[in-house]
Amino acid sequence: MNKNLIALAVAGAFVAPAAMAQTANPVVLYGQVNVTAESVEARSGTTPISRRTRIEDQSSRLGVRGTEDLGGDLKAFFQLETAFRPDSNNTTFAARNSAVGLQGGWGSVLIGRWDMPWKTATIAIDPWGDITIAGITGTLSDRGNFDRRDQNVAQYWSPTWGGFAFRVAGTANENKNVAATCGTTNCNPRDLGANVTFTRGPMYLFYAYEEHKDQNGGSGSALGLPAAATGVAGAKETGNAIGGSFVFGPIKIGAQYQEIKKSGPVTVARTKQKAVMGNVVWTLGNNQFIYQYMTAQDGKLNTATTEEPDCNSNSIGYKYNFSRRTSFIAHYIDVKNNTTASCNFGSNTLPIAAGQDPRGFAVGFLHNF
Repeated sequence: MNKNLIALAVAGAFVAPAAMAQTANPVVLYGQVNVTAESVEARSGTTPISRRTRIEDQSSRLGVRGTEDLGGDLKAFFQLETAFRPDSNNTTFAARNSAVGLQGGWGSVLIGRWDMPWKTATIAIDPWGDITIAGITGTLSDRGNFDRRDQNVAQYWSPTWGGFAFRVAGTANENKNVAATCGTTNCNPRDLGANVTFTRGPMYLFYAYEEHKDQNGGSGSALGLPAAATGVAGAKETGNAIGGSFVFGPIKIGAQYQEIKKSGPVTVARTKQKAVMGNVVWTLGNNQFIYQYMTAQDGKLNTATTEEPDCNSNSIGYKYNFSRRTSFIAHYIDVKNNTTASCNFGSNTLPIAAGQDPRGFAVGFLHNF
């Protein structure tokens, strides 16, 4: 009997410190389930897409994160986040924000895969948070090309000084001169990005910059570069965005302006995209009423005589917050494209051709845990 008690005491001496360390440096499981039922169609064009219903995931996720106190003002942190689709099971493990790094009074540094500074700054103005059919990437951010979660990235996040903070990020050029990735030799694809934000009380302001070198992303095919290539030597995309939001009483208003320039080899045409977003959110108790307008003009190519791509979208929505964790969402969006534009839904897009007009209605539930 005494031997058993001694054995238990010895085991406890080893288990207790581990339990205490776990309590002092917690690892947290978290996630979100977000699913909508939708009725969608695309009008106009030679082959309109007939109305159909569908069940769609809206970036549901499961993650684990934690920190370790290293002493003084230094902590280690990590995060692993994976997408999952409640409506199907075809997702890739750990494809969302996942990284490891250090943080202290001087800020944070991380390496891994993470949202670029452009994305974090611009989606803060979108009441739909860059998801659902009404989200920002249907019209702005070069239809998602500038809404990136980059792999092989290093980022630095500053502390906040008087409401100001900034982030900088850059990707490793692992595919330099890799013909299978570049489409040509002598290319050096990489991304750079930064933002500056100001947050104080009811006000949020931002400026964001992003640059893609030797790539052919998003609507970059307008440059005349090979559609199958992810990179081409001499190709360059640069974006600048500015905007903000302000809350007064139950009303929150937001707006942003984006300008994205694309250039290619000397023999290839150039284009410039200008895009604007404006929205208002009216909160009454647990109820929120949302309206958002977006528009984009892509600019004419210097060798083309076709109509300048021009699109706009209007969305209205309603959100009922049962609690801070659970919400009901309903919204409608109507996208209008001229004969050369192809703006789409923010998520779960339709396979439209230029000149077609997607529209849809969605209802769903969001639960955070």
